[in-house]
Amino acid sequence: MLLWTRRSKVLLWLVFGVVFAVVVAAPLVMIVLASVAGHWTGVLPGGPTFGHYADALSGETFASLSVSVQTGVVAGAAAVLLGTWAALAAETAPRRVRHAADTLFHLPIAVPSVVLGLALLVAFSRPPLAFNGTRWIVLLGHLLILLPFAYSTVTAALARVDPQLAQAAASLGASPARVMLRVRVPVLLPAMTASASLALAMSMGELGATMMLYPPDWRTLPASIFALTDRGQVFLASAATVVLLGVTLAGVLLLGLVRGRAAHR
Repeated sequence: MLLWTRRSKVLLWLVFGVVFAVVVAAPLVMIVLASVAGHWTGVLPGGPTFGHYADALSGETFASLSVSVQTGVVAGAAAVLLGTWAALAAETAPRRVRHAADTLFHLPIAVPSVVLGLALLVAFSRPPLAFNGTRWIVLLGHLLILLPFAYSTVTAALARVDPQLAQAAASLGASPARVMLRVRVPVLLPAMTASASLALAMSMGELGATMMLYPPDWRTLPASIFALTDRGQVFLASAATVVLLGVTLAGVLLLGLVRGRAAHR
């Protein structure tokens, strides 16, 4: 709907501001306030302290943050590589094969993450692929959750790429490998970095499948935050949440810089 009058535009921005403040800003502000609260018995917290952040950046909570970063980087990179490969392979496949590939790669989106975690537990609890109780089953679970988004992002980018670029390079004598590395991948690099940003953000916040899969020595920060709130340590959980948000935002911004340079090239 087009808004032509100044009054309607102001009204639209006012409605947007109210919805944003209530749905997004207010919960974040409450988490930040709780992260520095020594106690909270009234409308606002009292006894401000940064001790919760010191606890969040040490001990088991910091170890969980390290696990989340490693899981996000490894699973995200694997999802981008596999999703890109699958999108390139499906591009030249027959139509029925391409539709089957689209359905297969998007299937994890239609399945609740808890169901996916249970399926992995059942599938990989016995030899020869006994991953249950190891970090590998957590990485596999995150990979399956992230892969559909990486695949769809690169597939959408491929649909906008002019196929004559690769054909021109091949006609000039470039080998298929050279065409792939010097023409196709550079063109897809912005989409790949965009899918990497999405994958990192999703992996850092994933909880459903992780709660079904994680072993004691590979617990992600969202799982630790859930455990802290379950024990009533809400202030420490809030500080850990702020740290998680900060690290995730830093990673997404870093990948955004890479995407900007890739798009410029």
